[in-house]
Amino acid sequence: MNTPQPPCPANEYHQAHVVLLLESFQRLLGRPLLPNLNAACLGQEVFFADFALLSHDTQSDPIFNYANKTALELFELSWPELIVMPSSLSAEPGKQEERERSLAQVTYDGYIDNYSGVRVSKNGRRFLIQRAVVWNVVDRQGRYHGQAATFKDWEQLS
Repeated sequence: MNTPQPPCPANEYHQAHVVLLLESFQRLLGRPLLPNLNAACLGQEVFFADFALLSHDTQSDPIFNYANKTALELFELSWPELIVMPSSLSAEPGKQEERERSLAQVTYDGYIDNYSGVRVSKNGRRFLIQRAVVWNVVDRQGRYHGQAATFKDWEQLS
């Protein structure tokens, strides 16, 4: 298995994946996630942006496959830790069912916006994400690649 390397200049900060996320967002929500980005360095701009962006794959218990620097720091994860972590573990213990219901709604409707929920970092710090958008990641040919989430508003709880 080929393990994806951390976002860096050599892999253009996973620009192809970032473009997939942004184009999918645009198609589903009818608006850009980020207006006025420089297409030549889009991966880098998104990786160092001041909002969180994460995505997970299509497995039955989805595994994270991308996070920008803000999300990695918020979840207190390194890239190698992130890409082997089931996204369900980002929710508080006992709250996974609530998270699963929300993701099922995303699967059915294509996206949800204004999502809020408590998440837990690797070191047990709890934080409330607010006004998040969660969407299905679908390419131009209609192939499903998983789901993504973005948010700019969070509050540390513990």
